[in-house]
Amino acid sequence: MTHDAWLPIPLDEFTDLPEGLNYLFWDGDQDFPGDPADCAVYVVPYMKRQNVKARPLAEMRNVRLIQTLTAGVDDMIAARDLIVPGVHLCNARGVHDASTAELALTLTLASLRGVPGFVRAQQEEHWESGFHPALADKSVLIVGYGAIGSAIEDRLVPFEVARVARVARSGRASARGPVHPLTELPKLLPEADVVILSTPLTDTTRGLVNAEFLARMKDGALLVNIARGPVVDTKALLAELESGRLTAALDVTDPEPLPAGHPLWQAPGVLISPHVGGPTSAFLPRAKRVVVEQLNRFVNREPLRNVILTTGSTDN
Repeated sequence: MTHDAWLPIPLDEFTDLPEGLNYLFWDGDQDFPGDPADCAVYVVPYMKRQNVKARPLAEMRNVRLIQTLTAGVDDMIAARDLIVPGVHLCNARGVHDASTAELALTLTLASLRGVPGFVRAQQEEHWESGFHPALADKSVLIVGYGAIGSAIEDRLVPFEVARVARVARSGRASARGPVHPLTELPKLLPEADVVILSTPLTDTTRGLVNAEFLARMKDGALLVNIARGPVVDTKALLAELESGRLTAALDVTDPEPLPAGHPLWQAPGVLISPHVGGPTSAFLPRAKRVVVEQLNRFVNREPLRNVILTTGSTDN
């Protein structure tokens, strides 16, 4: 049997693919590049809809590794019933840290310093000065302290923030200080001027930012979401925005794409970017490094990196 590897990056852009696999390019086109039954390694197309990514899975009866190019793997988990047992599902930890952390900082600074208002004034050729809050001396809470959350903190430190609090699924120590468990959110939220969401979408985090969560945030606080849209209850957030009590900067929304006419577009105090945390010039070189390393590990039968789950395992 041929052991194929489907890659969503053109093959001529690689110079160091390991021997032992037959490489085929597929980036979500209607026609498959080969028989899905011969595919042993499936690197999932990037920035494609879930139905496109999942379309070949039912026919991939001999796949052993599914590698995403995203930090989140919720699209593949949603299609888990189509995947045969024994498949390692791996995420792209490290690929998006720089780009997504940059955007988190960009959205935070733009929102605090009133950049959307400057853009509107420029379009109207109107000079309008004013007083705006700085990031300096603010207390920041990062909810979801993995690789991206850590990268966000790296970029916050030079801005002289007063404090960074860190939250993850479970508590632990980190090089910069303690990471609090999710259960401690109620006491941490009232202390934060800025709350940045960088958590993966799981059963635990879906709807995490609900009316109760938002009510615990201090008056005038900023919510920044570079995680996944469904982490936030949109209706509850709209209520806080429309009251003027909170502001928000959102790279992801629920629903997404945000349709024309949705009240979030015109809500006061909100800045929206169209899910652009990952796709930057930093993506491709990091994505290629992750793919090549995983392929080398696969052909040499070495432990894979960033395994989120193995299908059919009772431990998941």
